[in-house]
Amino acid sequence: MVKWVEGTGLEEDVVVSTRIRIARNLTNYRFPQKMDIKEADKLTQEVLNVMKDLSDDVNYKFLKINSLTPVERVAYIEEHLISPGLLQKSDYSSFLLKDNENITIMINEEDHLRVQVLFPGLNFEEGWKLISKMDDFLESSLDYAYHDRYGYLTACPTNVGTGLRASAMVHIPSLTLTGHVDNLIRGFSKIGLTVRGLYGEGTEAIGDLYQISNQMTLGENEEEIIRKLKSVIYQIINRERDVRNNLLEKRKNEIEDKIFRSLGTLRYARKMSSKEAMKHLSNVRLGKEMGIINDVDYKKIANLMIEIQPASIQRYASKELTEEKRDIIRANYIREKI
Repeated sequence: MVKWVEGTGLEEDVVVSTRIRIARNLTNYRFPQKMDIKEADKLTQEVLNVMKDLSDDVNYKFLKINSLTPVERVAYIEEHLISPGLLQKSDYSSFLLKDNENITIMINEEDHLRVQVLFPGLNFEEGWKLISKMDDFLESSLDYAYHDRYGYLTACPTNVGTGLRASAMVHIPSLTLTGHVDNLIRGFSKIGLTVRGLYGEGTEAIGDLYQISNQMTLGENEEEIIRKLKSVIYQIINRERDVRNNLLEKRKNEIEDKIFRSLGTLRYARKMSSKEAMKHLSNVRLGKEMGIINDVDYKKIANLMIEIQPASIQRYASKELTEEKRDIIRANYIREKI
């Protein structure tokens, strides 16, 4: 099982995960886009020297992107442990991963440092507490690029200020099925929020999963950003539950048929693409949320949604596979787990 999924969080019938990320840069270094390899290595070593001062009971492993196979690189993205942007300059980039996988420190992505905290369910308070502690530790030894008026300076102007992006991954199949999700997305942009796909900016929303995050990082402090986002997430939770209950009351036979067809497909199919698997896992999760299915739990479904992705399946098989072979092994793997 993916380690971060094992934790506990609130409102797990709607919120799959909570993520908080901060962007930081160091003075006396050019932004990663303008760096040469010598600068990148020097900055990386400076960060590693600071991390040596952590207490002995906190363990991180250090991984350089160019030391990983192409499959391993993408598998870390599929597990939501690193961002796709970290792969763009593989000779420059690396990351530190905490042993329980709830903290990642990405080095030389778009910014010198991208620190991420990840929890299952709704858990903004614990996430902010943990990332703030790590940020204070790093800032005590590293010379952050900071402006008294504008805050933390970043490679992209949209991150200037707090440098903070908070997000929740929500599973909202009822709002998607009834078409309400389109109105929600349009409304979010008016209040400084944005909706992204499964792996962040520029990616597709599949399996009825959406990332809701703040868009503005300047003009509000971190607590205000998180409080505002959390309030909106609770509105989404309540809307999804209301629509879910309405569907169960008025379209029960149709919904049950949809759910059990998906469960049967997952239990007996011999070949399945990742997109089809995500659709059926989403339906089974809806069955769990509605109380129709009780013999699978949220953690198992969340874990499967990660483990059946293309790179993760190849890592499971310990070799690169053709698309057809992936689809066969994926179906076998799902049958074993469901």
